[in-house]
Amino acid sequence: MSALGRRYAKALLDLAREQGQLDSVLRDVGSLSDAWKASAEFREIVRNPVVPKPALKAAIDALMNQLGCTKLVRNTVNLLADKGRLGHLEEVLHALEELAEAETGRVRVEVVSAKPLSDAYYTRLTEKLQRVTDRKVMLVKKQDPSLIGGVVTRVGDQVFDGSLSNRLSELRETLLADGQTP
Repeated sequence: MSALGRRYAKALLDLAREQGQLDSVLRDVGSLSDAWKASAEFREIVRNPVVPKPALKAAIDALMNQLGCTKLVRNTVNLLADKGRLGHLEEVLHALEELAEAETGRVRVEVVSAKPLSDAYYTRLTEKLQRVTDRKVMLVKKQDPSLIGGVVTRVGDQVFDGSLSNRLSELRETLLADGQTP
């Protein structure tokens, strides 16, 4: 987490808490973060130094209007734009998500599998992770066919790689270390 991202995120989180808007600000930040991840055009507009500041602010305002963002989130994003720091929006969003999760006792867990898994599996996994982390788990489900089979689970910076592709890679390394040809 960058110092700049953390500073803006902490300020926004403090204001949201102070004004009793924590839930709506967190919702807005999630929506903005999703838009950032989903739209290459959005990222390009924000990162392009040739786009004039008024046009950039108008585009960002239109997006926040469409998402129904609160005035507090709008003001923060506009402040980033005014200070020429809109290129750091992703860092601010990421920092705010982390700080908010810590404050609300939640943890984001990314579960990547080759194919969709059953709801029962996700339920059992969520229950186990909640016991281990002692926090409310928010699952982010993703698919990656290159895993072949198995599951890769990320909890914060920890990665639990139970994928078949990882196990095959480990087997290959073991065989090479023993001087055998795979």
